[in-house]
Amino acid sequence: MSVWDDVVGQPEAVRVLQAAATDPAAMTHAWLVTGPPGSGRSVAARAFAAALQCAATDEVPGCGRCQACTTTLAGTHPDLTVVATEKVVITIDEVRDLITKASRSPSGGRYRVIVIEDADRMAERTTNVLLKSIEEPPPHTVWVLCAPSIQDVLPTIRSRCRAVVLRVPPAQDVADLLVRRDGVEPGLALDAARAAQSHVGLARRLARDPEARERRSAVLEVARRIRGVPDAVLAAAELVDVAKAEAAAATVERDATEKAELLRALGVGDGDTLPPKLRSQLKQLEDDQKRRATRRQRDVLDRAMVDLLSLYRDVLVVQLGAEVELVNTAHADVVRSLARDATPEQTVRRMDAIGQARERLEGNVAPLLALEAMTVALRPQG
Repeated sequence: MSVWDDVVGQPEAVRVLQAAATDPAAMTHAWLVTGPPGSGRSVAARAFAAALQCAATDEVPGCGRCQACTTTLAGTHPDLTVVATEKVVITIDEVRDLITKASRSPSGGRYRVIVIEDADRMAERTTNVLLKSIEEPPPHTVWVLCAPSIQDVLPTIRSRCRAVVLRVPPAQDVADLLVRRDGVEPGLALDAARAAQSHVGLARRLARDPEARERRSAVLEVARRIRGVPDAVLAAAELVDVAKAEAAAATVERDATEKAELLRALGVGDGDTLPPKLRSQLKQLEDDQKRRATRRQRDVLDRAMVDLLSLYRDVLVVQLGAEVELVNTAHADVVRSLARDATPEQTVRRMDAIGQARERLEGNVAPLLALEAMTVALRPQG
């Protein structure tokens, strides 16, 4: 057993991080872990943090059995701080709080480790606040920043960090992890890993949740249903409605719990009128919850568009006769149908339209407008 067991398909990155945890000469106090979604950035960051805290003295750091390893992996080690925002951005106040924590000496571990899982979600002003602490960290403080790519972090930050780049793990490696860790049937595990395009977390959800597989199938069927502009408009509205519903389902119970806890902390009972001086705290909570729901909706829509991209990638593979495996093996009939009804050039244009919709969504274009333009471009061309 080792803390590195769940870092799938990243032998070179593991080698670098293991060496740093073992040899002080290879260690630096600011790291930038990058890789595409699902490559395991946060898993690698936590494994590295556990190896840095590992109390084992008779083997390579990161035994996975000692209390330091298990509490770090669980996120409960007193010298570990993990920031993983569910909002659109990490706020400047949150970063200032991290800097304060970074200034403290470890309470019992070898290092004080601060992991920012969404470093790409910091605005430039927020990142500049962090700069000095990363450039001149206190002794025994280690910053581990995670982002999709090096370009997603300001040059002033990335120039002061040692970069570790993760790759998309092989689908078979992800499937093996699901079989070993979650007891998933091997065939289902491999189908889920391919459908998730080796995104470990998504593959696990697809393998374990039949409803998640059904939702994904419904998204892929949208491509075959669009025959004209009216179909395209209806499909766009359907995708947005599904995203809203999924975002609400994921947040409504948590929102209610957070509101009840805040009111209880403020000494306000159910049905009581909130004093004016306390209303700002409730408004702040509600604003944070709205931002979290917005991000969740965007993430759901982006995932749907990635799934559609994978479908048209398969269509292009069939049209060109390429000898590579399909991503959507369980939807080969949809792939063949779309391949027969279009040319490779039309398929590429459709993929471009999906990519443009993703960019528009990232640029805060209204989701329905962005998706309507996309679905209209997916209709058959006369």
